[in-house]
Amino acid sequence: QVHVVESGGGLVQPGGSLRLSCTASGSIFSIYSMGWHRQAPGKQRELVADITSGGTTSYTDSVQGRFTISRDSAKNTVYLQMNSLKPEDTAVYYCNTLHRNYGDPTPRGYWGQGTQVTVSS
Repeated sequence: QVHVVESGGGLVQPGGSLRLSCTASGSIFSIYSMGWHRQAPGKQRELVADITSGGTTSYTDSVQGRFTISRDSAKNTVYLQMNSLKPEDTAVYYCNTLHRNYGDPTPRGYWGQGTQVTVSS
């Protein structure tokens, strides 16, 4: 069984910073990529940033230069450092992984439960 658990959300004032963490655990053989999506009320879930096993990163345009994704492969953990936060960053942030489990040749995607980020004065 695989578990994906996020932490680090909360309430922050505009211009402030937050750091999200996400750890995947279970019978994980190899992780291909890990990333963060977000969903604001009334909007579709969107990709915020992701990072491959080789360290290649990508960001949605609206967070480029403000957010940084990083990864600790030994801990199966991905981080999202969010700086210069804006009210429009308010959303539930979801972590996802694409990986193979032991005994299963097919890469599969998993999601965490989400963590709320609210940017407000």
